[in-house]
Amino acid sequence: MPAVTSTRPSPAPIGLRKHHVCLARGDGIGPEITDAVLHILREAGALVEFEPLELGERAYRAGHSAGIPDAAWEAISAYGVLLKGPITTPQGGGYKSVNVTLRKALGLYANVRPCIALHPCVPSQHPGMDVVIVRENEEDTYGGIEHRQTGEVVQCLKLVSRPGCERVIRYAFEYARRNGRRKVSCLTKDNIMKLTDGLFHRVFEEIARDYPELETEHRIIDIGAARLATRPREFDVIVTLNLYGDILSDIAAELAGSIGMAASANVGGTLAMFEAVHGSAPDIAGKNVANPSGMLLAALMTLEHLGERVMAASIHNAWLRTLEDGLHTADLMNEATSRRCVGTAEFAHAVAARLGQMPQTLKPRTVDETDAPRLPTCTAQPSIAPASSTQKRCVGIDVFLDWDTPGRDAAQLVPRLQAAAGASLRLALITNRGVRVWPEGHAQTLCTDHWRCRFLAQDGHCDAAALLALQQRVQAAGLEPIKTENLYTFDGERGYSAGQGE
Repeated sequence: MPAVTSTRPSPAPIGLRKHHVCLARGDGIGPEITDAVLHILREAGALVEFEPLELGERAYRAGHSAGIPDAAWEAISAYGVLLKGPITTPQGGGYKSVNVTLRKALGLYANVRPCIALHPCVPSQHPGMDVVIVRENEEDTYGGIEHRQTGEVVQCLKLVSRPGCERVIRYAFEYARRNGRRKVSCLTKDNIMKLTDGLFHRVFEEIARDYPELETEHRIIDIGAARLATRPREFDVIVTLNLYGDILSDIAAELAGSIGMAASANVGGTLAMFEAVHGSAPDIAGKNVANPSGMLLAALMTLEHLGERVMAASIHNAWLRTLEDGLHTADLMNEATSRRCVGTAEFAHAVAARLGQMPQTLKPRTVDETDAPRLPTCTAQPSIAPASSTQKRCVGIDVFLDWDTPGRDAAQLVPRLQAAAGASLRLALITNRGVRVWPEGHAQTLCTDHWRCRFLAQDGHCDAAALLALQQRVQAAGLEPIKTENLYTFDGERGYSAGQGE
């Protein structure tokens, strides 16, 4: 593959069509690191024209609870690409996260976080680390569906869909194939969450068959995270669910060198958002000490997404050369590799001055004009779908109660619930916080005021009328149902977590 030319890129020819990109400068240090990046892009002659947007703190104060005015939504939809600085979300008051809102509302289902060590220029515990984490970006517990159900218990729903799993998993495989990666690892906790995480694992195995040239593996998230921290060379591309991916990607970025230098892409079918992943750091805002590297790498991912791969590689190599030359912002200063501490603006000028130069120690970014984009755009609809002949059958119901009496003894509930069951249902199980307390509970189990009571159909099938009548009888017995979950089988397979004693 031909290397990037070592000459400084020429200014863009007059009249050449530019890419239009929405730009949110962000809060705190956002404006100054954005200015630093814009200086580098201008000096490089990048063919990008930015449309400024007002997102974040000012938008919150103007009455937009999600920090996003209507005009910003319209611009993002029109231009299709957003480069975003760090945003401050006000504490309390019902404010929503700009990041989460944008990802979910715009269908940005894949979060791509490269975590590459720059040792020895940036000290790292793992000098050879080169891992990309692809995180599902819309589902899992990040649906933000929470309820307080009793005086003592709150819940958060974890929602995982087959289409959601397939989109992000296929994206991870496409990314690996397009970037010459060798292996894709799936990390879940399906030994405990057999339905939600189990679905993600199952879809991973199905999709893996379409990529026989790639090595694949599945690991349980806890040991997988431990191995990532101690043996990152065992990984190449990791795909995982939203919460795990959020945690893992920050850990991996810090292991590689510094989360302050990390960037991520948020990619959907037609839209994409690129961002520095660190916070807005208001304590150092306006002091010209922030490191603009994370924002710069986000801008380079934007250029690659737009097809400007040669330009992105040239700027990337100038950045690497700057780090090699020991011109470091305060967060990177160390006796071994730093030559001079520079401010935000000075660092940007140093990178611009090295455009056209190649790193001598660090691995240069090389690219061919004919290369496919590093970030695939997966617009196809999910192709793996449940069989249309799936037979769904209701076989019972879980009734959750708010019930509190001295001693909190499930045995006191049993006669009342058995009487309420009627002729068509039977009480099969009572749990508290997921722990079985009847039948055959243990006196040592800590019980709260939140009880799950499982009723199963005597003949293996029940209808809505029977379930409604049950709830009415439970209420008539002086008990308070706070939630119900119908229990279904799909083609004869249980669609709910099993409970002992059924």
